[in-house]
Amino acid sequence: MTDVLLRGGLPWGLGAPADILVRAGRVARVSLSPVEAPGAQVHDVSGQLVLPGLVEAHCHLDKTLYGGPWVPHSAGDTLSGRISNDLGRRAELGVPSVARITALLERMSRAGTTHVRTHTDIDPVAGLRGVEAVREAAAASPLDVRQVAFPQHGVLTNPGTAALLEEALKSGVEAVGGLDPAGIDRDPVRHLDLIFGLAGRYGTHLDIHLHDGGTLGGWELGLIIERTKALELRGRVAVSHAYALGQLDEAAQDHLVEGLAEAGVAVVTAAVYDFPVPPVKKLRAAGVTVACGHDGIRDLWGPYGSGDMLERAMHVAYRSTFRRDDDIELALEAATVGGARALGLDDYGLAPGDRADLVVVPAGSPAEAVVVHPARTLVMKDGVVLHN
Repeated sequence: MTDVLLRGGLPWGLGAPADILVRAGRVARVSLSPVEAPGAQVHDVSGQLVLPGLVEAHCHLDKTLYGGPWVPHSAGDTLSGRISNDLGRRAELGVPSVARITALLERMSRAGTTHVRTHTDIDPVAGLRGVEAVREAAAASPLDVRQVAFPQHGVLTNPGTAALLEEALKSGVEAVGGLDPAGIDRDPVRHLDLIFGLAGRYGTHLDIHLHDGGTLGGWELGLIIERTKALELRGRVAVSHAYALGQLDEAAQDHLVEGLAEAGVAVVTAAVYDFPVPPVKKLRAAGVTVACGHDGIRDLWGPYGSGDMLERAMHVAYRSTFRRDDDIELALEAATVGGARALGLDDYGLAPGDRADLVVVPAGSPAEAVVVHPARTLVMKDGVVLHN
C-alpha cells in the first residue's frame, strides 16, 4: 500500500497546520514540521480542516428509495400512519433494494462518512430479507456498515419477531434493537427482558428507539439505565431519539442525565422535523456519549435526507439553538467521535496509530464546517483515497 501524505492541513483539535503521514492504513505521523516521505502520494490540503471519518449512527438503509425514481410521500402524520404506509407499500416499491442501498452508501462515502449503523426491519413478513440486502450492498462498499436487528412493528405484539431477532443475531448482526416498550409493545418489563436478554446472550450492542415522550418516556429511560447497570453493559447500550429528555422538567431531566452518564448509556438524535431534541450540551457536560444520524433517508417514512453527516450535524446544532462556535462543535462531535463511541469503534481519530479514515473540507474551523457543510475535497478509508 502506497504511503499518503496530507500536506499542511488543519487537523481538528491541533490548532495549527500539520502534515499527516498515512502508512499501511493507519495514521503514522502528525507533524507540525514538514514531513519527508519519498515515494508517498502527496495531497496539498493547506488551510483545510482535516476530520476523522464521519459516523452515521442511526439510519435505515433497508427502507431507502434513494437512487430510484421520485416517490411522492403518502404517509400520515402519526407514528401508526407512517408504520402502516411502510407496511402497505414496501412490496409495491421493491423495498429493500440492493441497488438503492448501494446508491445511498456511495452518496454517504462521497460525503465523508466511513462508518454506518443501520436499523434493519425484522418481522415475520420481511424475515431477514433486509439484513441480506444490506449485507450484499455493504460487501461492495468501502464503508464499515453495522446492522441493528430492529423490530419496527413490535416484538410482543408481533408474534414470531423475537425468534427472528435471535436468528439475525446468530447470523452475525452486530446489535439488537427495541421500540417503545410501552407505546408499541405495552409491556416495558417483558420487552426489556427480551431484548436485554438477547444482547447479553450474544454479546452484542443494544440500540432502543424511544419515541415515548414525557413522564412515560422518562420512566422507560430509568428502566433502561437500571438494566444497563445491573447487567454491566456500559458502553454497549444506546437510546435513539429519547424525545422525553427534551420534554421533562429540569429536575427530572437532570436526574436522568446523571443516570445515563453513570450507566454509560449513549443517546442518539436525528433532530428531525419538530420532534424534541435531547439536551446535547447538558448531556455532554455530564459525560454522556451523544451521537447523531439521519433516521430515514428518502423512504416511505419521509422524503428528506441527504446522506451528508455535516448537514445532519447542522440540523442538530440548529435545533439545539447553538450559535457559539464551541456549542456548534458539539454537533460535529456527535457526527464523529460520539458516533464512534456509541458504535464501540476501536482506533478511531487523528492520532498516530488510529485507522486512517479521514475527510478534508475547505473550512477554517469545526463550526464553519457544520454551518456551511462544504464539498468534501478528500475522503480516505483505511488509508485509501476514495474521493478527491
